Amino acid sequence: MRTKTMNKTLIAAATTCLLTLSTSVLADVSATVNLASDYTFNGVSQTDNGPALQASLDYAADSGFYAGTWASNVDFGSGDDTNIEWDAYVGQYFQLNEKFGLDAGIAYYTYHGDDASSTYKYPEVYTKFGYSSSMGDSEVNFWYSWDYFGADVGHYIAMVAHTFEVAPGHNIKVTFDRSTSADENKYAWDGKDAYNHYRVEYMTSWKGLDFDLALEDTDMGWDTADTRVVLSVSHTYSF
Repeated sequence: MRTKTMNKTLIAAATTCLLTLSTSVLADVSATVNLASDYTFNGVSQTDNGPALQASLDYAADSGFYAGTWASNVDFGSGDDTNIEWDAYVGQYFQLNEKFGLDAGIAYYTYHGDDASSTYKYPEVYTKFGYSSSMGDSEVNFWYSWDYFGADVGHYIAMVAHTFEVAPGHNIKVTFDRSTSADENKYAWDGKDAYNHYRVEYMTSWKGLDFDLALEDTDMGWDTADTRVVLSVSHTYSF
């Protein structure tokens, strides 16, 4: 069984950026294809330090309601043939005023490719708070699962992040998050009930492609969670 930390963006990684969007932007159907040098989830590689091809399909209404699905190849190392992660999510975005936004929803993670893959599935609820100012966009985000990775254990993630523009079309995002297991006897990282993840990323777009170059690290000693640079290139299609 793998030891996993997810950004997660799924909702995150996979469904990022809803936090700072206004409801006027949320509309219709879109699909995104992403090629990444590594699929990291809260700083831990989900592809055994290898590349990932990812895709999502999303629906978002003017009311702020959204739903979607996201998939990626995964590699949990020798002895586990799990090769696909396929997730679904549904949520509601609220633009509280011109500065504050709230995003809340639930995601469900599934895995495929090995006889044991079906035991890894689990739900996760999340709440994300956003604040926009002349200094940039700030976030305070929380995720919780009561059956993390199918291990019948509670799992929490708390994240703070800030994104600021360094030049028109060029942004820097700084993130700190902490993953915590409610019972380290059922689920632990590097023998501990919690660990920290740090990430700094540069984001820009060019000719319809979105580029993300990130430097990240954790306070664990694993070779799948050490200091690394991750590059991703994506394109979003609107229908």
